[in-house]
Amino acid sequence: MFDTLSNRLEGVFKKLKGHGRITERNIEDALREVRLALLEADVNIKVVRDFIEHVKSKALGAEVLRSLTPEQHLIKFVATELQNAMGGSARELDLKVKPPVKIMVVGLQGSGKTTSIAKLALWLKSERKRHPLLASTDVYRPAAMEQLRVLGAQAHIPVLDSNENQNPIEIASRAMARAETGGHDAILIDTAGRLQIDEELMDELARLKAALNPHHIIFVADAMTGQEAANVAAGFHERLNISGVILTKLDSDARGGAALSVRTITGAPILFAATGEKLDAFEIFYPDRLTSRILGMGDVLTLIEKAQQNYDQTKAKELERKFKKNEFTITDFAEQIKAIKKMGSLGDLMGMIPGLKKIAGAADSDEAKRELERIQAIIDSMTFQERGNHLIINGRRRARIAGGSGTSVQDVNRFLKQFEQTRKMMKKITRMGAGKMMMRGLGLGS
Repeated sequence: MFDTLSNRLEGVFKKLKGHGRITERNIEDALREVRLALLEADVNIKVVRDFIEHVKSKALGAEVLRSLTPEQHLIKFVATELQNAMGGSARELDLKVKPPVKIMVVGLQGSGKTTSIAKLALWLKSERKRHPLLASTDVYRPAAMEQLRVLGAQAHIPVLDSNENQNPIEIASRAMARAETGGHDAILIDTAGRLQIDEELMDELARLKAALNPHHIIFVADAMTGQEAANVAAGFHERLNISGVILTKLDSDARGGAALSVRTITGAPILFAATGEKLDAFEIFYPDRLTSRILGMGDVLTLIEKAQQNYDQTKAKELERKFKKNEFTITDFAEQIKAIKKMGSLGDLMGMIPGLKKIAGAADSDEAKRELERIQAIIDSMTFQERGNHLIINGRRRARIAGGSGTSVQDVNRFLKQFEQTRKMMKKITRMGAGKMMMRGLGLGS
């Protein structure tokens, strides 16, 4: 989502290279371009104005360390302000209340509100070991209640039985009663939305708030609407005093203005980010990690977390042993491809590794996807013995594998060569230590 902003900022910092020191003139020139980059990213004008003033005062008022080049000096302050604009640090959803914790989810139609409430319920169940109950008070949008029932079934989370002829206040009251008798320690109420803010909608939400007395009112903001999402959030905040924000469609090609504006405009923290259509594509929002990715510095912490969530630790240790002993097989290689696919887009994963941002986009290109499909077809055409010991694959076997996979002998030869290079590289990494190897690759180790 932030590719355009990221590329523009990178260009600004590059122009500062070669200057011996920071001067008011080159700071002014650089910040003029930073300002344009933020406006092009659809960041709210007030946020941009404050952002630039803060960076400028720090850059011109601070004593520049001799070890820092001008672009590093400016990056430091831009990074700090980007992080501050998005909330500074991650904020936990406060669950330290007498159960059941009551959460009201609000937002406009089309923002992903109903899907987000199901994602939040699944997160509470899987990450916080809660027993949530879902309920829909949207009696206006056709199939809104059915949509929540379907999503609840997918997540194996109970949904209160309700219909369009019932009163929203009555539905909320029944949800609280069901929670008491059913042992649910979290109630999530999906509310009605509109195409735009209107008095009738806000009056109903205010009545629902009074009846439910929720611990949290969470606003769902669509990242693709840019700074308008922040303006809409401000309208909801004025009437309902929202306690947090879920930012949806962070996997889109939106310009990023919502993420950089909504926290400053409303004062409410961004609690979660939805990064895909699947129910588990939902994570805590980390301003520091997103800042790092915007500035092309990667996001190793999130990468590690994804790997831990998708990879069995016993298998990981066994794999390390195989690498060290040079016993890594094509069967193991195929399992790694499956594990990586579970972690998400290959381009997104590469974008989390420092230094690989520029080639991350190519990893999801059509050619890269076709190459992975070719490799998978080649592996599928091998016998069990061939996958276990690639050294037995002679010329006759290569021709058979090529015919069975719809590829050429040259494709099979290229894959086997790549596989052998992977074995050698991973053997070096495991013997040296992955951390030390990464440091060397970044030019930071000896």
